[in-house]
Amino acid sequence: MHSNQNKVRYYQKNTSTWRVTFCAELSHIGLSEFKIFKDSDQTMLERKVTAQFQKWDEKWLKIQQSLSSQQFKEGNTKYAEEQTKEYQTLHQRIDNILIEAVDVDNTITWETIKDKKRFPEKNPFNEIHNELAKIKDPIKPSVKPIPKAPHKSNLKYQPIFTFSDKIFKSSKEKKILTAESVYKFDYHLWEKQKKSIEVDNKTAEDKYHEQLQVAKDRRVYIEENLLKEEQDWVKRKNDYLQSQIEFNAKIDVLKQNYLSKDAAATVEYCDMVLTNSEYPDLVKKDFDLEYNPKNSILIVDYVLPSSEDFPKVSEVRYIATKKELKEYAISEAQLAKVFDATMYNITLRTIHELYQADTINALEAIVFNGWINYINKATGKDESSCILSIQIKKSDFVEINLKNIDPKICFKNFKGVGSSKLYGITPIRPLLHIDKNDKRFVSSHDVAGLLDEGSNLATMPWEEFEHLIREIFAKEFSHNGGEVKVTQASRDGGVDAIAFDPDPIRGGKIVIQAKRYTNTVGVAAVRDLYGTVHNEGANKGILVTTSDYGPDAYEFVKSKPLTLINGANLLYLLEKHGHKARINIKEAREISNKQ
Repeated sequence: MHSNQNKVRYYQKNTSTWRVTFCAELSHIGLSEFKIFKDSDQTMLERKVTAQFQKWDEKWLKIQQSLSSQQFKEGNTKYAEEQTKEYQTLHQRIDNILIEAVDVDNTITWETIKDKKRFPEKNPFNEIHNELAKIKDPIKPSVKPIPKAPHKSNLKYQPIFTFSDKIFKSSKEKKILTAESVYKFDYHLWEKQKKSIEVDNKTAEDKYHEQLQVAKDRRVYIEENLLKEEQDWVKRKNDYLQSQIEFNAKIDVLKQNYLSKDAAATVEYCDMVLTNSEYPDLVKKDFDLEYNPKNSILIVDYVLPSSEDFPKVSEVRYIATKKELKEYAISEAQLAKVFDATMYNITLRTIHELYQADTINALEAIVFNGWINYINKATGKDESSCILSIQIKKSDFVEINLKNIDPKICFKNFKGVGSSKLYGITPIRPLLHIDKNDKRFVSSHDVAGLLDEGSNLATMPWEEFEHLIREIFAKEFSHNGGEVKVTQASRDGGVDAIAFDPDPIRGGKIVIQAKRYTNTVGVAAVRDLYGTVHNEGANKGILVTTSDYGPDAYEFVKSKPLTLINGANLLYLLEKHGHKARINIKEAREISNKQ
């Protein structure tokens, strides 16, 4: 559970390698901190977010404790000394950004990034004994004894006669009646008392049994409730373990793909290397990567910290005469010097970390482009500019001793491009840049709206047919945020459209080919599609035709990431999205023969 100071916004974006990238923008209100995390795996992204929030929460708690100490111990120079020490430590860390990373092993240990944690929740049913022990049985009430009934033999009820009573009969009878009257009165009182005690005993007994039943019912309720909670717990545990298995399986696949020098896996591996790098908070670790397997060049577009991200305070003092704390800022010249040095240090450190972790020699060269997000003082607008760019071969870079170099001289020695004073933010053109747009894509237009029940797809112009296929698949993929783009017309059997499905499990880049044929599509066209899928680095291929496929074609696609859509399937797709048309192969052949 994180503090309410933390905020996060999740979103997705497509990269030039057609991978879906999950992004998270994190911020901490109290600290005024901001970070962006990216990952191709949602689970790994969540772990990064959780770890960062934990760091921020610890830092925020420390600050709150310091402020509390400051309020209660105003004038205490110890607080000023602690603040000064923190700033000095931060400045020292910034100065040592390059050196502190030289001896760090950046290699990704695959087993350590797997999720092997136990399910954190305890089985709620284990608490049943404690919960039941809280319920106490009522104390059985003691039975009030019923006093003995008055008996006539008691002397109290025996008349005492005198000598005169023997002489005067009326006097004797009067005493007898009086004695009987006392007895009857006492017996009536006893009966009344007896009835009252019996009622009290019965009431106490009934209340006892009622409380006993309540306790019993409470135990049954607790047991049933805990059993239900246990069932929910088992489901959550199974979901957790299944997610863990799937996550670890992805790591295994990623490892195998990386060892095979797969382009997407190489980018993901390099992403993890740079994400794992421990920097002071001013470095946001916001970057984009692109890898070209043909020349083994990795392009890194790295967002460098702006001057506003650097700490401006060098020392804090307590001024006793004013009873206040005073911060002493570093000079502008000093800030400019630290800024330039940090830019070179981050550049060389990033290259070092990537090469040092490149155990399979997938990287022959790295192009590092350092970007700055800043406010243009002339226009007051937010801008982003590349201020330095360098390309270094691995064979050259591994020969230098980073512990003994001057970073700026080293940068210039490798023909790095950048102004002499980076602090001035002079934009430069990157040596190589990540091209986020596929030049083959062309603007598309809608065709399906022009169709009616009389439209024969088999006679449609092939350019229009390709746009129709793009339009239908765009609607098919739109339910989960997918998009489809049509490529330049070539009629060379290549890529007619490219779809991107953002689903993290079944999605990815999908190559679509449209064949407005009047003859059966043979296995050769399907083989060509399969080759195109591999060349494009796609996850799947779809072949659409107005006719049908031969048996060899259907046999070929078995166990392959290929889907064949014939004319009947195509008409179904059209009708599914509210359009009607027809396919008449004979009519199309007749028209073709006349031309």
